[in-house]
Amino acid sequence: MNLTAMKPEIAALVETMYDEEATDAEVYAALAKRTKSEHNRKLLEAIAADERRHRDILGAFTNRPPKVNRFKVGLFTQLSRIFGLTFTVNLMEAGEDDAIKTYSYLGKDLPVSREILEDETRHEAELTGMIEEDGLSYISSMILGLNDALVELTGALAGFTLALNDNTMIGLAGFITGVAATLSMAASEYLAKKADPNEKHPLKAAAYTGVAYMLTVALLLTPYALFPHPLLSLFFCLVNAGLVILGFTYFVSVVRKESFSKGFREMITISFSVALISFLIGWGARVWLKLDV
Repeated sequence: MNLTAMKPEIAALVETMYDEEATDAEVYAALAKRTKSEHNRKLLEAIAADERRHRDILGAFTNRPPKVNRFKVGLFTQLSRIFGLTFTVNLMEAGEDDAIKTYSYLGKDLPVSREILEDETRHEAELTGMIEEDGLSYISSMILGLNDALVELTGALAGFTLALNDNTMIGLAGFITGVAATLSMAASEYLAKKADPNEKHPLKAAAYTGVAYMLTVALLLTPYALFPHPLLSLFFCLVNAGLVILGFTYFVSVVRKESFSKGFREMITISFSVALISFLIGWGARVWLKLDV
């Protein structure tokens, strides 16, 4: 059977999936070449081999070479450099639901697609769930640093904004608070991990916590250096906090395959609630103590 003997909509789907399988094979092969882990390399090569086999099965119905999406190959290769292999592979696999639905639909007219469907649902989920990556062991440390920075510093800056009403003083107070809190959190994480007999690298865990905290501090303080009015600066500080929560929650949801909406709601509710309470405390201190800075 070839495409001309198929229903037009079936032929179109076969061609689309043919190109997608070819593209995915290139992505996994590229990821396999750049990983230093022998374990990860074998897993990625196995996935690439599966995708090439799917491509060849579908290619038997076409009379053309596959159209590989080079943009997607380059994009996912770069994403793996920035966010790691597990994030990238899970992000690709997050789109498998559509592929599974497509192959389920094709199975009615193209029995061979059932083999691909079985392979997609059985092998690839298992392989991507087995990816090992050093940085993922320290997600809890990054979450600790981000959460603490977002809650503490967002609240502190909201309070400083109303109490001090001067961007230079707010920025200075926020910077001192942020640096001190960074060192404190990193030291606490180091001591906590060192006390854990199963933890081999307490210093690395402390570094992940400290770096995550300090980067968040820098993002939250930036508006106070860019805008002249304290309330405008606070507004963009909260916008930055929301973007940090959005980005990191998405990253964690992809890596851990957890609910994005639930995690996002929890983090933003806690952070902004603390900011509101601190804002009111700062306003109260300014009014009751009659501060005029």
